[in-house]
Amino acid sequence: MISYLIRRFFQSVIVLFVVTLFAFALVRMAPGNPARLLLHDDASDEMVAAMEARLGLDKPLPVQFFNYIAGVLRGDLGTSIVYGQPISRIIAARLPTTIILAVGTVIVGCLLAIPLGIIAGVKRGSIIDFFSLLFALLFQSMANIWVAIMLIFIFAVSLGWLPALGASSLQHFILPVITLGTSMAAILARVARSGMADVLSEDYITTTYARGIGRFKVNTKYALRNALIPVITIIGINLGTYLAGSVVIETVFAMGGIGQLLNQSISSRDYVAVQSLLLISAFLFTAINFLVDVVNSIIDPRLSFYNR
Repeated sequence: MISYLIRRFFQSVIVLFVVTLFAFALVRMAPGNPARLLLHDDASDEMVAAMEARLGLDKPLPVQFFNYIAGVLRGDLGTSIVYGQPISRIIAARLPTTIILAVGTVIVGCLLAIPLGIIAGVKRGSIIDFFSLLFALLFQSMANIWVAIMLIFIFAVSLGWLPALGASSLQHFILPVITLGTSMAAILARVARSGMADVLSEDYITTTYARGIGRFKVNTKYALRNALIPVITIIGINLGTYLAGSVVIETVFAMGGIGQLLNQSISSRDYVAVQSLLLISAFLFTAINFLVDVVNSIIDPRLSFYNR
C-alpha cells in the first residue's frame, strides 16, 4: 500500500503542475490588458508600458511562468492587481468562510443521506426506500441557485428568521449550508442505497447469513464496510469542490469566500488572483482526493493492489 500511496502523491504533484501551467496560459489568453485596466481611460502608451514593467508583464511568458513558480515555492502567490495586496493575505482572510461552508455542507449532507440511503438499501421496496428515491429525485432536479433564491424569499424576506447576505455569524451559514447540503444529500442517498443493495446481494453475505450470524451484525460489520467506499469517494469529491469555492452560492449569499473572490477576479481581469486561486483550488481538491484514496485503501486494502 505504501508504494501505491507514493505513486498517488507524485500523480497529485503532476496534476498541480499541469493545472498551474494551464491556468497561467488561459489567464494570459483572456482579452484585456491588466495594466491598462489599472490606469485611467486616457492613459498614454508610455504609462501603460511603465505599468506592465512594474507588474512584470513586459517579460517573455516563460520567464513570467518561471518567476511565478519560484514565488509559489517560496510561499509568494503574487500581488493582486486590483486590491494591491498579497494574494496569500486576501485568500487567508476569505478561506475560513469557504471552509465553514464546505464542512457544514458535508455534515448536513451526511446526516441526511447516509442513514436514509443505508436503511433504504437494506429495506428495498419499503416505504423508506420509496421516500429515499423521491428525496434524491426531487433535490437532484432542482438547481442550487433556485433553491437558494426560494430559501432567501421564504426565511429571510417573508418570515425574517434568518439573514440573507453576509457571513459574519453562524446564522448567515444556515441557508447556504441547507442549499448545498440538500443537493449533496440527494446524490449521497442514491449512492449509499445502491452500494448497500449491491453488497447485500453478494455471495459472501449469503454465506454469512448461512453461518447463523444475525442480520444486524452482518449489515453493520460486513456489508456497511464495503458499501461506504463509494460514499466516502463522493463525500471527498464534494468536499474538495466546496473547499475550492462554491462560486454561485457564495455570490448569491454575498459570503465573501474564495468562490466569490474568484468570480470578482475574473470580472476585473486580475490574472494574478485568478491563477493563484485556481492553484489553491486545485491543491485543496487534489489533497482531499488523496486523503480519500488513503481512507479507501485502509477500508479495503485490495484497492491499492488493483490500482498498481
